[in-house]
Amino acid sequence: MFHKPDSQQPHSVVIGGGFGGIGAAIRLRAKGHRVTLVERLERIGGRAQVYERDGFRHDAGPTVITAPFLFEELYEMLGEDLHEHLDFVPVDPWYRFYFNDGRTFDYGEDIDKLKQQIAAFNPNDVAGYERLLAASEKIFDVGFTQLSDAPFLKFTDMLKQVPALMRLRNDRTVSQFVAHHLKDPALRQAFSIQPLLVGGNPFTTTSIYSLIHFLERKWGVYFCMGGTGALVKGLEELMQRHQIDIRTNCDVETIVTEGRRTSGVKLADGEVLHADNVICNADPPTVYREMMGAKPVAPRRPLPEALTQYSMGLYVLYFGTTKQYPDVAHHTIWMGKRFKSLLADIFGNKPLADDFSLYVHRPTATDPSFAPEGCDSFYVLCPVPNLQGPVDWDVEGRKLRDRIVAALDETILPDLKNTITADFWKEPRDFRDSYRATHGAGFSISPIFRQSAWFRFKNRDPKIDNLYFVGAGTHPGAGMPGVLSSARVLDHLIPAVQ
Repeated sequence: MFHKPDSQQPHSVVIGGGFGGIGAAIRLRAKGHRVTLVERLERIGGRAQVYERDGFRHDAGPTVITAPFLFEELYEMLGEDLHEHLDFVPVDPWYRFYFNDGRTFDYGEDIDKLKQQIAAFNPNDVAGYERLLAASEKIFDVGFTQLSDAPFLKFTDMLKQVPALMRLRNDRTVSQFVAHHLKDPALRQAFSIQPLLVGGNPFTTTSIYSLIHFLERKWGVYFCMGGTGALVKGLEELMQRHQIDIRTNCDVETIVTEGRRTSGVKLADGEVLHADNVICNADPPTVYREMMGAKPVAPRRPLPEALTQYSMGLYVLYFGTTKQYPDVAHHTIWMGKRFKSLLADIFGNKPLADDFSLYVHRPTATDPSFAPEGCDSFYVLCPVPNLQGPVDWDVEGRKLRDRIVAALDETILPDLKNTITADFWKEPRDFRDSYRATHGAGFSISPIFRQSAWFRFKNRDPKIDNLYFVGAGTHPGAGMPGVLSSARVLDHLIPAVQ
């Protein structure tokens, strides 16, 4: 147990209480810093808010836990055991794919069962999957094990990695990587969707993100009983036990800078929090545009803002059902009739298409407490264009809701039109307004090659020596393993108190 912080310890202020900010706060407390975590919303958790409607509970944001050791680490750093406070249970299958022709494919831990299912689609792809997994492991050994918590502050840091990345064919996209090993079109889709979990188009995202295949195989896929909200609550209580000062409903107006240093932050109510370090778990483009004083600061990246590509937007439909659907898996990837051209619409042309693909989350498959007895709770995520597209969400929000309900009613949730209840939705404007996400993008900037590693927003500002970044917009990227690893980068950048 740490002693109560005193004024002699360096003071670090963390802006934003998402998982990146939580990880940063805990790691700095473990280093002996006084830590203040400020969050503009009523509760910490960032996108991992919780909604309660008519007896139904919904996790608002992330729902899939991979690399659970990253959470276990946070408890261990403060001398505690996560499993004495939280219950992580494995999900089986990890994902069920539902294809437009009615076929299904369960992707999970049982490798023999997985190979049998692959053989049902294309017997030759069984050997192809084995090659894909072996290649993914090689990418993982470099991209995750060696580089996920490495700070890319100088271009030479990037150059040192070029030979290894070229050997791994990092110039290929995830789609090209998968297509090299698998031939069946449906299986190619199934094993290419991982970039969408971190805001990327599989047809443009660098193949380094193919490491997710091996990451899932190494640690599995888990659900925290009580939901992601319970995980956030557990981490909040951990921070409180170790005297981390958590301030909610607390908006940062300005990061105060003097030369090459920041001296703290000015809050919207005029209070100034003095700090030896400021760590931003906020969208970096927003920070540079809105939080650096009266005159906006140019983003610290090699490419100008005009050439920056942002991740897709998200439309999330939440609802309950007055009956249960026991045949629906915890996680279902519902694939629409188009794949590549649909993604081109979402990421490129940015119209709101009539068709879609969906991620369907049914937490009551694992945890019945999410719904009243005899009912189910659902969360359906639909990738859509971000706010750079010309979508009128005042009109299209309801229309998209109705199209999604009709599609699910006709396929995996029969009679949904009559059983749906307590439904509501969030769209890109909510991400912009609630999380200050530029263009309402769900995952900050896209994970294309020219926006990765050194080309991404730096974990330490190049011109302000004690201003740091964690979260989706900085290295290594979005997703829970990504943002938690961005907090690990601080271990290399901020010294412990001697």
